[in-house]
Amino acid sequence: MPDLPFHHNPTWRPRTVMTQSAILRSEFMETCEALYLTSGYVYRSAEEAESAFANDGSRYVYSRYANPTVSMFEERLRLLEGAEACRGTASGMAAVFASLACFLKAGDRVVASRALFGSCLYILQTLLPRYGVETSIVDGRDLEQWRSALKLGARAVFLESPSNPTLEIIDIAAVAKLAHEAGAVLIVDNVFATPILQRPMEFGADIVCYSATKHIDGQGRTLGGAVLGTRKYVLESLAPFLRHTGPALSPFNAWVLVKGLETLDLRLERQIEGALSVARFLERERKIERTLYPGLESHPQYALARRQMKGAGTVVSFNVGRGKEDAFRFLNALQLVAISNNLGDSKSLVTHPATTTHSRVAPETRAALGIADNLVRLSIGLEDPADIVDDLTQALAKV
Repeated sequence: MPDLPFHHNPTWRPRTVMTQSAILRSEFMETCEALYLTSGYVYRSAEEAESAFANDGSRYVYSRYANPTVSMFEERLRLLEGAEACRGTASGMAAVFASLACFLKAGDRVVASRALFGSCLYILQTLLPRYGVETSIVDGRDLEQWRSALKLGARAVFLESPSNPTLEIIDIAAVAKLAHEAGAVLIVDNVFATPILQRPMEFGADIVCYSATKHIDGQGRTLGGAVLGTRKYVLESLAPFLRHTGPALSPFNAWVLVKGLETLDLRLERQIEGALSVARFLERERKIERTLYPGLESHPQYALARRQMKGAGTVVSFNVGRGKEDAFRFLNALQLVAISNNLGDSKSLVTHPATTTHSRVAPETRAALGIADNLVRLSIGLEDPADIVDDLTQALAKV
């Protein structure tokens, strides 16, 4: 990516960074960030083209490698995260895979927490071993398991916190210390927390990845992802991998995500208020077996969540009734909240993890993770919390 004259003031606070930073204005001096919807670029001479393809970084050459609109998204997210460098990807899973595959090789070892999104487990347990990378899975809440697994050495450690869908919280600082002692880099999937609620690098993480499809877009419009790390990691490992394998973030999607960043903290503030209100309601309901939300004192890692996060997030998970039949009856009775496997949206969404997001995870693994047949994951949107509670109340009456 060229060294660009981004609009930014280093004294700005996060709220200003999200609206005013990383603007790259054209000669037309537009107010809104420009959408550079182009695949390629032209050159004033053959010599200029030769110089550009010598990769001197002086200009854009192809939008699979870099694009001005994508660069604005990357730079704005980089500033918000406090990272040295950032690269956008076509989706969150492209970000997760690239964050690992760009530097791992046959014979390397990865230690990961067991409470992960189903596709992340597939990458770690099925895909990477095909290429000769060994993966060990531990209970991320148990530091002794991390310590024992890392005694054998590792090249990378991977975790998500809070986890999907049971909202386990992992002590990032403690795991980072153990990872570094073992010579490993720590990669954190920070999708549930976002850089507003948690900045893993402040706790020792080396690499952070996101599905920007979730809260960063926040309105269910587009796909995108991002990987952040040191300048050395991004330029020497990640950027060549992305350039040659092609999971490029489209300029249009990047533009949507830039606009999403402008309101990220405002949306999260309102959604967290709603999530806590809904979680407290569910905790009192007799038809709810268990309510999981890091903002409740009943959450097993409540104290850690308060220490590590600036807010408890927008997702509440709970066990309703006695099994899948009760869970489905509840889901089908909802009128305001829509059934969807997405989250972080401005609209409240609900899903049944055992038959959707984690349906391809082995039953015994789901059981170990606490993903029971009556577990429901609810992503709180921007509706009035009282209306969400009313909808949940009438649906619970059908259970």
